[in-house]
Parts: sequence; C-alpha cells; structure tokens
Amino acid sequence: MSTTSSLSLSPGSAPLAPLPPKNRLIPTNATPNPTLRPNPNPCPSLVAAATRRREASFALAALGLAELFRPLAPVDAAESSCPLTVAPSGLAFCDIVVGYGPEATKGQLIKAHYVGKLENGKVFDSSYGRGKPLTFRVGAGEVIKGWDEGILGGEGIPPMLTGGKRTLKLPPELGYGVRGAGCRGGSCIIPPDSTLFFDVEFVGKA
Repeated sequence: MSTTSSLSLSPGSAPLAPLPPKNRLIPTNATPNPTLRPNPNPCPSLVAAATRRREASFALAALGLAELFRPLAPVDAAESSCPLTVAPSGLAFCDIVVGYGPEATKGQLIKAHYVGKLENGKVFDSSYGRGKPLTFRVGAGEVIKGWDEGILGGEGIPPMLTGGKRTLKLPPELGYGVRGAGCRGGSCIIPPDSTLFFDVEFVGKA
C-alpha cells in the first residue's frame, strides 16, 4: 500500500494557478505607500527583547530534546513493586500470586518455571525462554538451598501452593556462595557472593 501523502499532486493534475489580478490585495499598477515601508532603524530594545525570546525558545527546545533522548536507568531488581518479607534464614519472599492447589511435599518431583536475576536486574537464566519448566525433586538437595526453602517453606515462610508465583531474594549462602556459578576464564555468569532474585512459578507435580 502506497504511503505517499494525500496532499501531493497526482501526475495528471493541473498546476496551482496564481490569483488573477482582480483578486490580488494590491493592484500591480498601485503606487507603494511610503508610510508603510519598514523602519530601517528599529528600536534596539525591541530587537534585543525579541532576540532573548528566540534564544530562550531554542534553549527550552534543546532541553526538551535532551530529556526525550535521555537513556533509561536500568531497573534494579531490589525495587520490586512486591514488598519482600525477610525470614530468619535471611531469605526474603513475596507472593505475587497465591496458588490454588496443594503444596509441595519434601522429596516430591515437581515442575517450576523461573526467571533468575542478579541484584542489578540482569537476567542470567529463564525457563520461560526455553519453553519448558524445570523438573526436580524438591527438598532433596537437587537445587540450591534457597529454592528448597522458598518452595517448601520454613520458619517465617509459608509453603507455595500449586499455581502460585513467588519472588525470592536469596543471600549468597542460600545461593551459589563464594564459588559463584558458570565461571570460565576468570568470568562468571553468577559472580561469587552474589545476592540472587528469582521469580518462581510452582506449576505442580511432575
């Protein structure tokens, strides 16, 4: 579909004609009125005021463009809209959606979706991106400690229910600790002593 403006003339249309002499505001044979000539020496104060107004307009326009193209600040995972509750273990959690089904039991094979983020908001892993939830035996040490506690519950933490969605904030000792994870050539996907954030969705039993 053509995006040519509807205001453009088509190839076969007639050009715009000038106004006939009788419709002009000033006849072509009229003598110019000398009193209507522009003043060659306008008032300096008026010229200065007009110049200042133009400069101010340009400055405001530049400021508006600068605000428009200012880069967005990175989102800090700690500034979540869901308030976190800190348990005695140091794990913090917030239920985004309270589930509707049964809770998981220790040793049960379950499925869970998740998004893992560093403290600066950078995503380091996501099951949603793979299109498949993680299957593991909860409470059996197959995942990091913070996951087992965050799903099964513990002191000050209620267990997740099937269909529930919970944000977890894990201190390093409940995550990957001093060793980090995914380290190669002096670089780590999860640096040592990292505080981690997980958005976990308890899908249900596997």
